[in-house]
This record gives sequence, C-alpha cells and structure tokens, in this order.
Amino acid sequence: MKKESPSMDAWLKEAKADSTAEKCGMYLFHNGVVRRDAKAKVRAGDASAAPVRGMEFACDAAKADAAVAAARQMDGIFYIRVWVNEGTLAVGDDIMYVLIGGDIRPHVVDALQFLVGKLKNECVVERELT
Repeated sequence: MKKESPSMDAWLKEAKADSTAEKCGMYLFHNGVVRRDAKAKVRAGDASAAPVRGMEFACDAAKADAAVAAARQMDGIFYIRVWVNEGTLAVGDDIMYVLIGGDIRPHVVDALQFLVGKLKNECVVERELT
C-alpha cells in the first residue's frame, strides 16, 4: 500500500534544527516520481516501448539503511533523510525523497548521486505496469 508523501518544508525545518546544521552549507533534495514514459524509452531509446500506467514498487529496508550508512561516511556529509514509497503507484506518484546536508556543494552533489544510485540499483524492486 502506497504511503503518504512527506513534507519537504517540514524535513528542511527539522534538518536546520538538527545538531549538525551548523556544519551544513547546503541541503539538496531528490524527489523521484513515476513517469509515463517507460524506462526502455528514456534510457535505451526504444520508441516502441508502451507507456507506463504505474508501477509496483518495494524496498529492502536493511539494504537501504546500509546505503544511507555508507553515504554518511562520505566527506563533508552531516545530514541524511530518506523516505521510500511502496506498493502500486500511479503516474505522478512519489517514489522516493532523499535529503542530504553537507559542507560544500561538490560533497553534497556527490553524496546525493551516490545514495540515489545505491537505492535505485541495489535496494528497490520496481516493475512498470503498462
């Protein structure tokens, strides 16, 4: 069953109230959303891929926790928060939110790229519904 999406405003307020906030010069969000175009079309250029009407989505919590722990060890990273949806999702539904706080832009951008990649490639199972 899909979850209710969190408030990014509330997340940012909480991050700025955290004990690590004085070390953070940047916060960066990722919001993954179910799109209409199939992965085969946007990643592999398959123009014949049928449109997506939704997706089945699940996440291995232990693997996600390990991915977050690894990202926390990256240079200059002081704050991480992750929310992952689950169940049958429709086009436009939120798949995941990731918030990273760190000292400088290159560290935060690298950590976001690393963590979202780990989550998408190693922690979740998604099946497009056509």
